[in-house]
Parts: sequence; structure tokens; C-alpha cells
Amino acid sequence: MTGTLRIAMAQFDFPVGDVAGNAARIAEMIAFARDEYSADIVLFPELALSGYPPEDLLYRPAFLRACEAAMLEVAKAATGVVAVVGWPQPVGSVVYNAASVLCDGRIEQTYRKRELPNYAVFDERRYFDVDPNAEDCVFEVKGVPVGLLVCEDLWFVEPIASTVKAGAQLVLVPNASPYAHDKHAERDALLVQRAKDTQVGIAYLNTVGGQDGLVFDGASIVADGDGVVHPAAVAFEEQWLVVEYDAQTRRFASLQWTVDGDESRDALAWRAVVRGTRDYCQKNGFNKAWVGLSGGIDSALVLAIAGDALGPENVTAVRMPSRYTAGLSNDLAQEQCDAMGVKLLSLPIEKPFQAYLDMLSETFAGTPVDLTEENLQSRTRGALMMALTNKFGGMLLTTGNKSEYAVGYATIYGDMCGGYAPIKDLYKTDVFQLARWRNTVGDRIIPQAVIDRPPSAELRENQLDQDSLPPYDVLDAILLRHIDQEQSRAEIIAAGFAEATVDRVLRLVKISEWKRHQAAPGPKVSHRAFGRERRYPISSGWREA
Repeated sequence: MTGTLRIAMAQFDFPVGDVAGNAARIAEMIAFARDEYSADIVLFPELALSGYPPEDLLYRPAFLRACEAAMLEVAKAATGVVAVVGWPQPVGSVVYNAASVLCDGRIEQTYRKRELPNYAVFDERRYFDVDPNAEDCVFEVKGVPVGLLVCEDLWFVEPIASTVKAGAQLVLVPNASPYAHDKHAERDALLVQRAKDTQVGIAYLNTVGGQDGLVFDGASIVADGDGVVHPAAVAFEEQWLVVEYDAQTRRFASLQWTVDGDESRDALAWRAVVRGTRDYCQKNGFNKAWVGLSGGIDSALVLAIAGDALGPENVTAVRMPSRYTAGLSNDLAQEQCDAMGVKLLSLPIEKPFQAYLDMLSETFAGTPVDLTEENLQSRTRGALMMALTNKFGGMLLTTGNKSEYAVGYATIYGDMCGGYAPIKDLYKTDVFQLARWRNTVGDRIIPQAVIDRPPSAELRENQLDQDSLPPYDVLDAILLRHIDQEQSRAEIIAAGFAEATVDRVLRLVKISEWKRHQAAPGPKVSHRAFGRERRYPISSGWREA
């Protein structure tokens, strides 16, 4: 088989639920790919028409009808070029995760996804069916047989093997694959293996953008038939990617392809949390953000993320010192705002805090000062931050990290107040690492003293986090094994951690589940994020030996 195909791959964000907007954009992009790039094929991501994941919108008959009608309209735009568009296809009482081949103004073929992921953040079997009579999808473009799979299908041997057996000389794979640490290496290894096994080229297109607690990184790639994987496209950025595929040599040549210059763990994690924060705010109608800035590392990192996501001119920091706040904390908050060009408000909480104490003094008489009074300060701050956002608009960003959410070292209705949690899936050690990394890129915006000083909630005299918690390097190592790697108590202890410390940490994780169920969403960057990916019961009698 000889022939060369030009493929335009649309690595763009298609917002969930915006069926009319997505359809109009896809139609325009089909014409653009044909006219500007002389493309033979234009490829769109998985479920581009509905956005991914549409979740329970798929239970709405009106939504499915809108998708079906929109797909018929999109098909009319496919003249002079072949388009592949992902969409939820309703057939009677079932729905398929489908991708249709559009040509000459009509739907020529429709492929139905065979392997439905039902783990981690995915629950596709809740919504979609597998067609027991589904056939391989192979269609010809300029005499070249082209095969089609969807996302998870590529992770199994049989779908691509049968597609190639049916004659495909090139396989297109539209995806909606969310970002997680180190996922690129896993994906690249998979493509190497699949290309070597089948000896056909693979064009892997991933969607991009933030969707609630998920962030899709794009980072699309192509693999030659001999297993050579080309460099990934820039992650987290919308862009057209244009390649030519030689069916005889089964190799790709890049015509328009911006290579990612920095695929380090820190660089990708930073772009993930920034993109997730920006898209969550803007997709929900917020162009401005508020951050309670304490002079500590967590709020400093969140402020830096907010500045990169929305622009420093659209972010307001609020300093809320108490009787326990060190002068250095106030100074460091001011220093960071000056470095970033962020507006800083100062609202001391002494008066409202004392008013609460006075009001409760008779009721609390004869009881010792304890965590109650500490939490009261945090809740005073939470009330003030919510009042500011109610009055002036904007998204309040919470500043809790994964370590804190894991063990409950965060105050419900206090510092957990807010609509989005940018560092919710970053352990405390990750927070420090990412702050150091951010200071190496562009201007140093996080004061070094913030990074160097011991963490403290500053809710009592001379308080340090490690008065209440194990050292963060120990805590995070235990949490990583318990949460991300699902290791048992016995396995963690066998790895060398003190039994008493392990028991204490695991107990804190268990009794804090109720807080996490009420926490704001935040961008997933790990392989086991709190929320839709890790769903444990609040009320549970299970005790692990």
C-alpha cells in the first residue's frame, strides 16, 4: 500500500455540556483543517461533541437528542476532508461512547468503544454500553485503509490487533485521558509496544483542559510502525498538530508540531494545577480570585498558581493576622504581593475573634482552652473571606494540601472554605518542591524565607505543625503508601515505619473522611486523588490488622 495522508489533530478543549458551542466550533475547525492545512483527515478527541466526562448528563434524554442532532449538523461540514468526531451515540435505550467518520456531508461509519474503563476516575460502565455486535472500523482515505479505536481500547491487545487484521495501515486513537504524575512514560511505552506488535503507525490525540477535578494534558503523540515514538506535543496547551503519514514506510513527518520543552515532573505538575485552576474559574464565570495569605508555604503557592492562572491583576490576597501571627508572616505576605503585583488587603481578626470568645465565655466557663479556640480563629477567617467574595465577586481558592486533607489538619468551615482547592492533590513535600521549582522559572515570587521556615498554623503560641503531626517527610511517605499505593498497615510497617506512627496516621485518615466529602474540588495530579478517584465510606466498621 502506497500513499501519503495529511492528518490535522485538534488538541483543544471542548467544554462539557456545551453541545451547541462544541458543534459549531468543530464544524469551523473541519473547514479550517481542510482549507488551511490541506488535511485529508481531521481528528477530534474522545466525546468532543459533549465534552468529557459528561457524567449524569447522559441520563437526560434532551441532552442525548441534542448530541444526535448536533452530530448530523457537524457531518454536513465534512466536505473535501474526512473528519473523525467523538460523541455519545444514543441507540434506543442504550448509549455508546462513539466516534463517527464523517465524509461527503454525512456519517459514513460509527465506531463504538469496546473497552470501557471503570476504575480510578472512570466510571464509563455506569453510562455506556458495549455493542456485542460491534465490528472493526476501517475506512479508506486516498486509498489508504485507516483504522479507528477510542482511548482505553489501545490499552488492550485485541482491539488494535483485530483492526489491523481487518486491513488498517494506520490507526487513529482519540482520547480523553486525564493527567497524572509519570503517566507520559507509561503511555509512551504502550505505544512503542502496540506499534511494534502491529507494525502500523498510531496517531494518539488527547484532549486538553480542566474539568472540575480532572485536568487533561493533551501531550498528543504519534508512533511510527517500527515503534519509534515522536516527541510529545506541548502539554496543557490548545493547538493544531499536523503530520503526514507515509503508508509505505509507515512513518510520520511533522509539519506543525510544537514539542514540549520541559516534561519534568515539576513542570507538568505546575501546568496541571494552573490549567485546572484557570479553567475551573473561567468555565464557572469567574475571572477573579481571592486567596487568604498567611505568610506560610501553602497559601504562598496557591497565590502563585492563581497569579499564573488568572493574571496577578485579577487576584486579591487577604492578610488576616491574629494575636498569634508572627510579624515575619505579615512581612512575607507583603513581600510576595509586592513581587507579584497582587493587591493585598489586611483584616486583623482580633476583634471578631474576641467577640466570639466573649459570647461563649459563660458557656465555656470551667473548660480548658483547646482546639475549639484554634478552630474558631480559622472559622473567623473563613467567614471574612466568604463575605469578601459575596460582596465583590470572584472565586475563593482554598489553600489546603493533600497531607492536611488526609489527616484532617484543616478546619472545616474555616480554611477549607472556598470553591476550588488548587493544591488539594499535592502532599506537603510536593508543595515545597513545587515552590522551589516555580522560583527557578521567571521571577522569584515566593520569598525564600517562606520556603525555609517551619510550617505553622499560628493558632496558638509557638505552634508548629510537627507538634501535632509526624515530620512531613515521614507523614507523606506513609500517606503515599497508604493512599496512592493502597498498601496495608502491615506492608507499611514492614517497610520500616514505626508501628505507633503508622497506626496514628491511618486512624487520622479514617476519621477525617467526613471532612474530605465536604471539601472543594481540586486538580488531580496523582494516581490516587481524593474525591471521585478515592471514595471511601464515612461510616465504616472496617479495621485493618
